Amino acid sequence: MGLYTINITYTKGEEVKFISHLDLIRVFERAIRRANLPIAYSQGFNPRMKISYGQALKVGATSAGEEAKLTFEEEMSHKEVVDRLNAVLPKGIKLLYNV
Repeated sequence: MGLYTINITYTKGEEVKFISHLDLIRVFERAIRRANLPIAYSQGFNPRMKISYGQALKVGATSAGEEAKLTFEEEMSHKEVVDRLNAVLPKGIKLLYNV
């Protein structure tokens, strides 16, 4: 069983510009659980989702091109991941379809 990595690009809009980077991480973790995606977890005493984020955006700033890498236990298409996450993410955070 291999691991599969998908690069995503997302926006952080006006509605969520005052959310901190750590809160944004929690938003993505909850959205992944709600979308029932087969995300990979780290090994050890305190397993975490295997997600790698780009540079933290300062509080109060918006962006149209933030990046993250998601690692899955099963192979999934980029479109399916984007569609399933966009369905459960809050207003102001949207994944883009570019690969």
